[in-house]
Amino acid sequence: MADIYRAEVISNQSVQEDIIELLEQEIPSLQYTVIPEINGRGGRTKKLGDTVWPEMNFVLFTYLDKKTALKMKAVIDAVIKKFPNEGISLFFTKAETF
Repeated sequence: MADIYRAEVISNQSVQEDIIELLEQEIPSLQYTVIPEINGRGGRTKKLGDTVWPEMNFVLFTYLDKKTALKMKAVIDAVIKKFPNEGISLFFTKAETF
């Protein structure tokens, strides 16, 4: 059985469309879930959706095999290169299936 990974993208909402569009273009079979409005504090700033910290983040998560995970990493790296100041993060954890 192939290893399965959970991938999470946490990013500013301003690049949500760019990320999803490129992921769907490069990995057409990708199935994912988006949580559109996330508050939090990252390494550089807060994103609370209020008058002091007006920006918001989103989270996209999916489950994929290692080959597809590597494709996803390349996509996110390309978006980070295009938008270096938007606080785009990608995390992988190994997932268990039963």
